Amino acid sequence: MPLSRFISSTREIPPAGAMPRHIAIVMDGNGRWARKRFLPRIAGHKRGVDTVRAMVKRCIALGVEHLTLFAFSSENWRRPPDEVAFLMKLFLQVLSDTASRLHRNNVRLRIIGDLSRFDDQLVKAVREAEALTAGNTALTLSIAANYGGRWDILNAVNRMVEAHPEKRGRFTEDDLAPYLALADAPEPDLFIRTGGEERVSNFLLWQMAYTEFYFTDKLWPDFDDAALDEAIRSFQQRERRFGRTSQQLVEDNNKHPDSAEHA
Repeated sequence: MPLSRFISSTREIPPAGAMPRHIAIVMDGNGRWARKRFLPRIAGHKRGVDTVRAMVKRCIALGVEHLTLFAFSSENWRRPPDEVAFLMKLFLQVLSDTASRLHRNNVRLRIIGDLSRFDDQLVKAVREAEALTAGNTALTLSIAANYGGRWDILNAVNRMVEAHPEKRGRFTEDDLAPYLALADAPEPDLFIRTGGEERVSNFLLWQMAYTEFYFTDKLWPDFDDAALDEAIRSFQQRERRFGRTSQQLVEDNNKHPDSAEHA
């Protein structure tokens, strides 16, 4: 297994800068966007795909390294069967249409979550898209599909115990980190949720220990470049102490001006 780049903010102070390295987003409000226009919910999901493409372009332009999007949670199977079926079909279509475009733009694509409930055709498309883009470096786009934060933690624990049974009872955070879904990514710096709700909904529970939260009433299909820029400006106004005092932060920035959080 490759060496993990994950730095636990509860054990170390991770690098912090004016621009978030990793942005995680719950894309909420597609259905409501459609209903406001007297359209079927599926029209909102289709429009939401256009917003995803716009966000990928904007993140590349801004120098964001990782963008993680919550597309389908492990609880979304509770939705009406016809909507779930449409979402699976849309996911397959988007993968087929977008993988080569992402590759041309040097974007690495990966899907995180439990793929066991997806049909073979969709899993095959996922693996092919991941393989095609595996060496790309401009941006890592992670799509959380049939993902849940509790599933992620339990899955990581089970894999860790299976790999190292001799350490039972003596595991540490460092032992667990390589088995998490985003093991080779830094913790999210900024979490955005559109649609007006203010909760994490079982998303990246382990990884967002010290993530800055930003909530907006904008529905996902209306979330544009200006809205992302506004979220980042809010992030840049935060004092990210990671357990330290404000005075310690000032002293540390004076000692290491090049690493100041808001340079």
